[in-house]
Amino acid sequence: MSKREKVIIRRLPHGGDLLDELTGLARREGVRTGTVSAIGAVSRARIGFYDQAARVYRDLDLDQPLEICSCLGNISLKDGEVFVHAHVVLADDAGETRGGHLCPGTVIFAAECRIDEIRGRQLERGYDDRTGLSLWPPEGPDE
Repeated sequence: MSKREKVIIRRLPHGGDLLDELTGLARREGVRTGTVSAIGAVSRARIGFYDQAARVYRDLDLDQPLEICSCLGNISLKDGEVFVHAHVVLADDAGETRGGHLCPGTVIFAAECRIDEIRGRQLERGYDDRTGLSLWPPEGPDE
């Protein structure tokens, strides 16, 4: 049975890459399975959309200051390494929002995050033929 083990709350560094900082924090804290959330602002962002027909991510660069309305994701293993998979919703100065897969290239202006470690069976991502994505096993961590 999986259970929440610890909670990590941190401010992330100005100018850092949001995805890299979240991944690095999870690695330093030894979190191999968990959830992650963040709020704050970025000076620019790169988000992705998975093109299901072509089976590739399409990136969208947003070269402007944006508020992080929501950033939610999970932590598991991919090829034996800690892997953060997160989605983000960002708002501009008019309140217009854009969202998608959090990609490298999203630069932190100010951000605070929370990681909840979950102990139990490890989740290891593997290639899924049906979607072309690296996904968790279908049985999940508790079965």
